[in-house]
Amino acid sequence: MACIGFYTGSFDPLTNGHLDVLRAASGFCDRIVVGIGTHPGKAPMFSLEQREALIRAAMSDMNVAVDVVTFDGLAVEAAQKAGANVILRGLRDSTDFDYEMQMAGMNGTMAPTIRTIFLPASPAVRHITATLVRQIAALKGDVSAFVPSHVAQALRDKFKS
Repeated sequence: MACIGFYTGSFDPLTNGHLDVLRAASGFCDRIVVGIGTHPGKAPMFSLEQREALIRAAMSDMNVAVDVVTFDGLAVEAAQKAGANVILRGLRDSTDFDYEMQMAGMNGTMAPTIRTIFLPASPAVRHITATLVRQIAALKGDVSAFVPSHVAQALRDKFKS
């Protein structure tokens, strides 16, 4: 059976931490679907189209088929719709683990045929969060150590005075 992984997030912006998870998953998944979650109550920094383009550019050199979709409901339902049999989740620390275990249990009850696979963050990216990247970029700080170069440029363009 082919492994079809579904990796969700807001990806606002895509970080090196996200890429770490995707690279790890590309070692065992035959196909990865990146699901950009939307929330009507949140105002993202980048549009869905911009986030999709940034993700596609970052994934172009990976040795696995990658699709990018958007969804606004439950991630597990979006995973089912995408034909995934695995939900991919990155873990930075024990706080992530506790939350993700609860989510995996709930998703497993709603969709028993979809398993959750936890991928621990590499030490070099463990500290990176999109929230902190946005804050640093908004204050005109250098985010090049935390995001791919094309994302760093998009952030610089976004926060030009």
